[in-house]
Amino acid sequence: MSNSSPRFSSRFAFLVSALGIAVGTGNIWRFPRIAASNGGDDGAGAFLVAWIIFLFMWSIPLIIVEYVMGRTARKGTIGAFAHFMGKPFAFLGGFIGFVATAIAFYYSVVVGWNIFYFGSMALTDLPNTTEASNTLWNQFQESGFPILFHGVAMSVGGFAIYKGVTSIEKVNKFLIPTLLIIVLISVVRAITLPGSMAGITYLFTPEWSQLKDPRIWLEALTQNAWDTGAGWGLFLTYAIYIRRRYGLIKNAFTVAIGNNLVSLLAAIMVFSTVFSILGNEMGMAKGEILEVMKTSGPAATGLTFIWMPQLFAKMAFGKTLAILFFMGLTFAGFSSLISMLELAVRNLRDMGVERKTAVGWIVGVCFLMGIPSARNLDILSNQDFVWGVALMLAGVFVALAAIKYGLPRIMEEISSGNEDDWSFPFWWRPVINYVVPVIGVVIFLWWMWLSATVYAPADWYDPTSLYSVATCVVQWAIPMVAFYILNTWMNNKLENSLEFEN
Repeated sequence: MSNSSPRFSSRFAFLVSALGIAVGTGNIWRFPRIAASNGGDDGAGAFLVAWIIFLFMWSIPLIIVEYVMGRTARKGTIGAFAHFMGKPFAFLGGFIGFVATAIAFYYSVVVGWNIFYFGSMALTDLPNTTEASNTLWNQFQESGFPILFHGVAMSVGGFAIYKGVTSIEKVNKFLIPTLLIIVLISVVRAITLPGSMAGITYLFTPEWSQLKDPRIWLEALTQNAWDTGAGWGLFLTYAIYIRRRYGLIKNAFTVAIGNNLVSLLAAIMVFSTVFSILGNEMGMAKGEILEVMKTSGPAATGLTFIWMPQLFAKMAFGKTLAILFFMGLTFAGFSSLISMLELAVRNLRDMGVERKTAVGWIVGVCFLMGIPSARNLDILSNQDFVWGVALMLAGVFVALAAIKYGLPRIMEEISSGNEDDWSFPFWWRPVINYVVPVIGVVIFLWWMWLSATVYAPADWYDPTSLYSVATCVVQWAIPMVAFYILNTWMNNKLENSLEFEN
């Protein structure tokens, strides 16, 4: 490997770029609705407990492994798996890379929605009725704008990674601090609304009996994987560009905990706003408010894009807050989209493809593959479901790579090479060795059984059904088989590619 291979210029540049992976629309667009959907009659605190447990029993341990794999192998997901598990297992790295890229297909569509709504909130009056808000949303979806703004999002994302790590860190140095300021301003405004404490109280009140329901744990695991980006291969990709003196353990904790704090702040903002306006001003009972939050359309479209604009319209300084809210969503979306595109580009670079060509191919393919989701919300919801669940498999594969390489070997190599870092947490080794594989497999099998017997018992075997077991298995099998067939070819390409980065 050439010593001239570029690196992040500072610890701060690496930290904000890693936060860019973790902090995304999953925090602001997805987390509040998932929390509401898994809340009981008295509160959503039990879901938060399970979610925090998985922060330490899933996300942080896997982020540490990703950092280790990326910094040690200095290659993307395919090359890293070949290095850690052996050449016969390079295809698993290909599958993980595809999962993150498949998420990018429709994630870019959501970023495009945010761009449109940011412009709409800034240039037109806020919709102050449900009818007006629905009209804005429906007219947007029925037009060609979703495809247009999906293309804008992909183009901007591609431009941001065009020159590699130097442009990535410059973009994130602006996006992440600005996003955090926007979130803080929005939270302060939301908690000062009359009746906002009812929403905050509900959010943090636990209904302990809910923890007996396996669904809570499944939702908490998939949301935490979504929140942090653990197991996607994104941290692995950015770790290629970090210097040996940057602490892996310290950064893993900082990024994961910082990310989850942003999710909590976003939930406080949304719950405060919704409970204040619907409850305090419109007189809805708590059950009615929760029904709005839980059933607001596929892929959380209703809560974010139909209800939030009209809620902002009913509060003082609402237009300013609406502009900031959708600007924050846009920035959050871009910071994560950039990391997904870089992951795919990195794998092509490892195969010897020039960065300019790799960026063009990835942006073009991702745009085309995202068009169905841009045209049809049901397809987008299906993709969110299929590849969100696949993150459990990806996390298990990452843990298996570390186990195959040797956990004692990892701890010895990393501890001896770090100048200013924390020690491995005492629970990291048993969690990676036992907890992550067991949790991943058990919850995955339980989910498949529940899907076949409860969620979609009539069509669990139908791959055209949106939420069936079959639709997941078929869509996962296609890239898995393809990468398995290409395994030898990919290893040959990795060996023949001597140049890492321009």
